[in-house]
Amino acid sequence: MIRRLLLLAALAALLAGCGGSVNTAAPPVATTTTPPPAKTTKPKPAKKPSVEMAPLVVTILDGDQRVRVPGAFVKLWRKHGRTNRHGVTVIKGPRRRLLVSVLARGYAPARFRADFQRRRQTFRIYRPDLQWPIYGATDGRTQSQTQIKLRPPFRLVWSRGLGHLIEFPAVVSDGFAYIGNQASTVHAISMRSGKFAWVHSTPGGPRMASSPAVDGDQIVYHTMSGRVYVLDRSNGRLKWSWGAGAAIESSPIVRGDVDYFGTAGGEVYALDLRTHRLRWSRSLGAKITSSAAIEGGRLFIGDYAGRLWALSPATGATRWVGQVNGRIYGTPAVSGGRVFVPSSTGNSLTAFSTSGRYLWRDAAGYYVYSSPATWGGVVCFGSYDGWFYGASASSGRILWRVPTGGPISGAAVIVDGIAYVGSFSHRIIGVDVHTGRTLLTFPHGDYVPVSGNGMRLLLHGFSRLYAVEPRHLHLRRLARHGKHAPS
Repeated sequence: MIRRLLLLAALAALLAGCGGSVNTAAPPVATTTTPPPAKTTKPKPAKKPSVEMAPLVVTILDGDQRVRVPGAFVKLWRKHGRTNRHGVTVIKGPRRRLLVSVLARGYAPARFRADFQRRRQTFRIYRPDLQWPIYGATDGRTQSQTQIKLRPPFRLVWSRGLGHLIEFPAVVSDGFAYIGNQASTVHAISMRSGKFAWVHSTPGGPRMASSPAVDGDQIVYHTMSGRVYVLDRSNGRLKWSWGAGAAIESSPIVRGDVDYFGTAGGEVYALDLRTHRLRWSRSLGAKITSSAAIEGGRLFIGDYAGRLWALSPATGATRWVGQVNGRIYGTPAVSGGRVFVPSSTGNSLTAFSTSGRYLWRDAAGYYVYSSPATWGGVVCFGSYDGWFYGASASSGRILWRVPTGGPISGAAVIVDGIAYVGSFSHRIIGVDVHTGRTLLTFPHGDYVPVSGNGMRLLLHGFSRLYAVEPRHLHLRRLARHGKHAPS
């Protein structure tokens, strides 16, 4: 017993000398320690570059009349403002390329992309009532633009040759004229400078015997090859085309994305420009060169059988049919509840009510190819007998007639109370609608005489356009800048 105690004491002393210990209760247990997870730091988000804000000065001008527009609502970036009486507003925004929206009473809404590296920017907006977007100026093809206030005497601003015969007039919208020549080359021309913005040549060069039409951001035109062409208005590039199968001399009239026209095959078409498909088609059974006029929920068009058709624009269904005494080559004019219809081989102008009742007929000495123009209770038309006629729209009584020196083939046109007509005497005359007194003789002209906008009129020669403006406006502009007119 004493030996065992001594042995244990010796073992305990040995372990103590080794720095150990004896646990007589339980054997030691091995343990492993897991190191704590390493700390992760999220990358700090990059600081957004600060936007340099600056006061941006915006001026809004009437693009035709060249006057500043007060009260225009201007929106750019995230801010908006209204122009003051000088047509100016100042809006804080970043100096970079921005989209600018402009709204003003009486003007078409406009959008622009502008680089505000230059703090001052000027934008031109346009009044729809001072434009000439289709042949005949109005949907009723009245050949009368009542809102443009430009009268002779004129001064020539610029002229531009188009290479081939101009048989039908330019259409004008938002500062540019769009016109095709006989070789179906369509030109976009700046009304300010006379420079070509673009030129589009129709593949194959078929003959073109109609005006184009402006439809939003596109140009629509027809050719004698029987095709409808739609161009991008900004650059003249072809967007798409459609074939009717017979020559088209009708100028387009577009309502609700639908182009209405007739063909030499005697068909009337309603072509949806959005879907590129027909809404409806209708065979009238005789050649059509007339353009369609739309007024009072009816579409009016004439044919070579001497019939004036009143159709439903929605379906093409017949509303009524009137008969004249010869072929209808030109386009009817609709105004004041009356339809005025030229008869080429009948040498006459016939009037109907828009409900189909025959009213009166005026005889001329020879063919009446000329489409009539009507305004202020007077209807004007020309004849191959060389006379330009003014008649009472209500009774047909001839109020005046003026000699032009040559056959008249193109449409009459009325602007600001002046009736214009071109003739094969190679000149254009302008007469007072009510008196027949000659106020203008221009030494160039053959077919159509005039179109234009609130800035300038375009006088049409055989193959050249002449832009003119009233002389008094030029003198007023010179006086405003302290200059003198050249002697």
